[in-house]
Amino acid sequence: MKTTTKLRQMLGSGQMVTAPFVLNALHAKIAQSVGFEAVYMTGAGTAAERGFPDVGLLTMTEMVANAKYIAGAVDIPVICDADTGYGNPLNVRRTVREYEQAGVAGIHIEDQLFPKKCGFFEGKQVIPQEEMVQKVRAALDARTDPDFVVIARCDAYAVTGWEDTLRRCRAYIDAGADMVFVDGIKTEEDLNSYANDLKDLPRMYNGDLLPTQEVAALGYRLMICGSTIWLVYKQVFESFQELKQTGKVDPDRYGTRWDVAELLGLEEIYGLEREYGVSQTSAS
Repeated sequence: MKTTTKLRQMLGSGQMVTAPFVLNALHAKIAQSVGFEAVYMTGAGTAAERGFPDVGLLTMTEMVANAKYIAGAVDIPVICDADTGYGNPLNVRRTVREYEQAGVAGIHIEDQLFPKKCGFFEGKQVIPQEEMVQKVRAALDARTDPDFVVIARCDAYAVTGWEDTLRRCRAYIDAGADMVFVDGIKTEEDLNSYANDLKDLPRMYNGDLLPTQEVAALGYRLMICGSTIWLVYKQVFESFQELKQTGKVDPDRYGTRWDVAELLGLEEIYGLEREYGVSQTSAS
C-alpha cells in the first residue's frame, strides 16, 4: 500500500496518529524501529542540521532533498513541513509536486508572510486569508495522488488574534484542505480552546503540553512531537561537555556503532555482497 493511502486511512480511523519529529533518515529509522506508524520531518530541525535558525533561510530544494532521504529510509508515512510553499500559488504547485516525487505522504503549508519564522518565535506576519485560500486550491490542483495529504497551517493567533484564526481555519477547510494546523499553541487553555472551537474540523497539534493519550481524547487527528529533537541537542551537548571535562563519555550514555549499523541494514548489505560476489565477507 502507498504511504499516502496508509496515512489517509490512519487519519480516518478515529485513532490519533502520533508522529515524532525527525531531523534525518537515521532518526526516522529509529522511530520506525520502536513502533511509530508515521514520522514528521521538521523544518526547524532540517534548518538546524544545516546551521540555521528556523526563519525561512532554507530553500525548497534543500527541504525536499532531506524529505527524499527520509521517505526512502522507512516504510511508514512521512509528513513534512513545506513552510509557506516557497512563494505564491504557482510556487505552491511546484512544491506539492516536488514533495510528492520525493515520496512523502503529506505536507503542511502555512499562511505566514515569506520569509517565515518558527511558529513559536516573535515577529511573525501572515498573508491575507484569501491569498492562503488560493494557495490551498493550488496545492490540491497540483497533487497527482488524491491520497496525498494537504494540511493548512494557520499562524494568525499571535498576529491577528483567535477569532481571525477560527475564520481562517474554516476558510481553509472550505477550500479543500484535508486538515488544519494552528501553530503556536502555548498553554493547555489554548489547546482546549483549539479543540472546542474547531471541534467539527480535522485538527493537527504540534507540542508537548499533554501526553499523547490526553491530546487524543480531545479529538485531534494528528499530533507531532517536537521535544524529540530538543532532546538530541541536550544529549549531544552534555556528552560533549563530559568529553571535554573528563576526557571520556560514559559508555552507558550511548549505543554502539554496531547498534546503528544493524538498524541501517548492514547485514543486508553483507548478504548482497556475497550474492553478487562483491567481497569475501564471511557469513557469520
